[in-house]
Amino acid sequence: MTHTRTQAPRLAIVLAAASVMVATNVFGAVSAHADDSPSYPPGTEPTASAPVEVDANDPDLKLVDGATLADLKVLDIKSVIEDEGGEERREDTNSDVKFALQAEVLFGKDSAKLSSRATSRIAEIAEEIKAQNAKKVRVFGFTDNLGSSAHGDVLSRQRATAVHNVLEEELADSGITYEVRGYGEQYPIADNSTETGRKKNRRVEVSFPRTES
Repeated sequence: MTHTRTQAPRLAIVLAAASVMVATNVFGAVSAHADDSPSYPPGTEPTASAPVEVDANDPDLKLVDGATLADLKVLDIKSVIEDEGGEERREDTNSDVKFALQAEVLFGKDSAKLSSRATSRIAEIAEEIKAQNAKKVRVFGFTDNLGSSAHGDVLSRQRATAVHNVLEEELADSGITYEVRGYGEQYPIADNSTETGRKKNRRVEVSFPRTES
């Protein structure tokens, strides 16, 4: 006798549709505003229901004798909080927390010297690192594509180092291992052909693992 399973495929398809959902919150904005990059890749926008109707009795959906479904896997859901001007951004997933601060929030033009405002903001990030009891912290610097690539590499590293120094002071004797890097114009998060996009790309990111619950 041939045994069939008809409900699991429906569940798998619904889970596949749900796994692409991304939770995005924007604080301080009175109305929605366009971003430089789409929130979702084309064709992957979340829907309230399965993307296609499924006939549970369709013979093509039935497992052959001896076949089993793979274990279910829940993909990360990312929550993004960004202020209205995009100067500060926080991303949360099931496993990590990442803060991205635009260079203008932290430094003067073409400078790696931190402002007083920057120091207090980095101290707030340090408090979150303490709350998560993180033992590994990544501090990465980035620039836009203006000027030479070599200059961007050096400046982004200097800025990452400046942020790292404040974190290390705030989190003294905490046993944290730091990874500090400058990536220059690599890994842009916005369009470098506009000043709005370049401002987003000039940034320092601080990321660390989330406490397991």
